[in-house]
Amino acid sequence: MKFISSFIFLLSLINLAKAQKPAEPVLPVDERGKFIYYEVVDAKIPKDSLKIRAINYLKKQNKELKYKTAQGDTAFTANGKMIINKTLLVMSHPSGEVLFDFQIEVRDGKYRFWLTDFNFIPYQRDRYGNFVASTSVGTPLENEPGKLNATQWKEYQVQTTKYAKELAAKFKVYMASKAPIVAPPKEKTVVKKEW
Repeated sequence: MKFISSFIFLLSLINLAKAQKPAEPVLPVDERGKFIYYEVVDAKIPKDSLKIRAINYLKKQNKELKYKTAQGDTAFTANGKMIINKTLLVMSHPSGEVLFDFQIEVRDGKYRFWLTDFNFIPYQRDRYGNFVASTSVGTPLENEPGKLNATQWKEYQVQTTKYAKELAAKFKVYMASKAPIVAPPKEKTVVKKEW
């Protein structure tokens, strides 16, 4: 009898300890109600150098980021994609992807960047055993999940937060690097009146 009561007591302590686990940090929400990772960085670098470094970074990240547009000469936009992996014991497989927007603005001596508009697209196996997107329309990551997949949705949010912080760290290191700045080559236009 003593053994059973002590066993139940230990089980209740374990459950209490699990309940006290600190909540994983999730990205903050902006005024539109969307998750956002926003950062302003002071750099003692002129605006032209920051602009060239930002463009070079966006064009070199072919797998993670796709350079989209430049708004004026100080704002740049790219689309990004990250893969969410699901791990069971030892095996891991992709369970979906998160699409996001990456925006940069530069000024003299500082720049700011933010990641926002996170959309989750689930994966499924195709007939060849490959994991492919099951739909082309993403679900905003800030949506509230149903009761059945609440823990899985929370894991997607936590993995996205971790990825956003890692991407921000890599971007800041690249922007602060002392690598020689090479301006992108200008496109030559050929205008001939005779042909």
